[in-house]
Amino acid sequence: MLILYIFSVFLPIVLTNVIFYNVTTNNVKNQRMKDISRAVEQINNEFRSEIEDAVTLSWVFYTDYNLNQILETDYQEPADYIEAYDSYFRRILNSYTPVYTSVQNIKIYVENPTMLHSGGIGFLSNEVKQSDWYQLLEERKSSHPIFIRTQQEDIYSNNDKAANHDTFSVIREMNYYESLNQWKKYLKIDLKTNSIEQIFRNLNLQGTIYLVNDKGLIEYTTDKAVDWRKESVAYQSLEFPSDSIEFKAEYSYVSYLEGWRIIGTISEEEVLKEVRQSREFVIGLACINIIIPTLIILWITHSLNVRLVQILRHMKKVKNQNFDTIKQGEYLDEIGQLTSEFNRMTIQVKSLIDDVYVADIQTKSLELERRKAQLNALQSQINPHFLFNALETIRMRSLIKDETETAKIIHNMAKIFRTSLTWGKDRVAVSEEMEFIVCFLEIQKYRFEDRLHYQIHIDPSARACTIPKMMFLPFVENASIHGIEPLKHGGRIDVRIEREDSELVFSIRDNGIGMDEEKVKQFYGYLESEEEIGERVGVQNVIYRMKLIYGDRFQFLIESGLGQGTFIRLRVPVD
Repeated sequence: MLILYIFSVFLPIVLTNVIFYNVTTNNVKNQRMKDISRAVEQINNEFRSEIEDAVTLSWVFYTDYNLNQILETDYQEPADYIEAYDSYFRRILNSYTPVYTSVQNIKIYVENPTMLHSGGIGFLSNEVKQSDWYQLLEERKSSHPIFIRTQQEDIYSNNDKAANHDTFSVIREMNYYESLNQWKKYLKIDLKTNSIEQIFRNLNLQGTIYLVNDKGLIEYTTDKAVDWRKESVAYQSLEFPSDSIEFKAEYSYVSYLEGWRIIGTISEEEVLKEVRQSREFVIGLACINIIIPTLIILWITHSLNVRLVQILRHMKKVKNQNFDTIKQGEYLDEIGQLTSEFNRMTIQVKSLIDDVYVADIQTKSLELERRKAQLNALQSQINPHFLFNALETIRMRSLIKDETETAKIIHNMAKIFRTSLTWGKDRVAVSEEMEFIVCFLEIQKYRFEDRLHYQIHIDPSARACTIPKMMFLPFVENASIHGIEPLKHGGRIDVRIEREDSELVFSIRDNGIGMDEEKVKQFYGYLESEEEIGERVGVQNVIYRMKLIYGDRFQFLIESGLGQGTFIRLRVPVD
């Protein structure tokens, strides 16, 4: 029950909760990662949109022929410039600035000395030429606008009051018309800093945002630990926690933002914060799922265990012939039915032992005593030792009277008789079996005189092989008594014993009266018969013993016909 509980309840519940927690964690993490990635992409798109507004506005000024002509004109009097400024330049400034809300200021730097440097017009002085944005434009020599963070530039409001700010600017050289390039002119559009900050403070992103330029320097960040306004800080020089996750959004196919990218970093703990908050709920639910089934199984197991132990205890009592029944209440489950059947079986066994077994033992004991008495009586009537002594006395008497042939026959008969009664030795060597056969044939030859002739051939390698006692002798006896004896002129018996590899081959041939086909079938029928041998002896006894000893590992062959003699061959495994 403990193994059943562990593998069927405890482990499945634990694995289910672990898998549920891991799957939920991965799903929440993946969803959170997608949300953060979308938030970074949203910041990227909104920041690009702000810059594209400024770039679009720069194209308006860049391609405005009238504006370029006003900037190239040599003015004789300041009044002439003021008239041109009021009639056109002020009007386009007032018309575009309200439309592009992300634009903080528009200023054109010119070399034309006849223009007044105010109201959006600045002089391209040596100090301006030393600025980063001017150096970058001169380095690239491109008509495309550039995007750069300007540091502590003089930006003038409508009341011409100076103020120092850090802002992002779109700057380009106004050289669209080749005929209007007498003086160098540079357009500088400054973006509102608060608009940029509002974009990067995305409420859907709980991490830190970095705006990195094409040189890998941080141009803006929400990381308060980085002082990006006062010094240039490389993004690669920053150290982040090992569990930080990085999200990148790069600008592709945008010349003025080529190499720029927005990077968002957030800790994995922040990503899995929602899952961590629900961890207690998952653990509590898992405990409930484990404790309740555990209590139920313990209760059931205790009930089963107590009753099974009680049944086992009473079984041991029955083993020791103590037939007490189990005293308990009635239960309808399988253990209760088992207990009831055990009580019923115990009562029946006790009754059978009392009524049948004891009486049967008494009857068997009386029968055994009676048979022992009969056996002792028979043994006293026919004592083999007495018979052997009697035969030995007759043999010695014949020798005294010089009847050596009679003494020899009596000796052979005593030897066969002694061997047939000595059943403590079930197997004999082939050489011993041949001695019995010779003794029998000598007795028969004494009986038939010159009417019986025999020849025995034994393979030397077969002499030491063991066989069941008197396995070949009944076939010799059959050939002599039933084959040769009926013939008036006598007959001949040839016996051969050979060894072929792992088999012992016994064959006997006589030229007696033979057997008809029905008698041959009767012999073969002994091979198929399964009935007990009973009091049958002779060849049938041999075949039955070979079936018991060798099973289907022996072969038996008979060739015979009336007046043609008989040939018998027996193959058995070498032992």
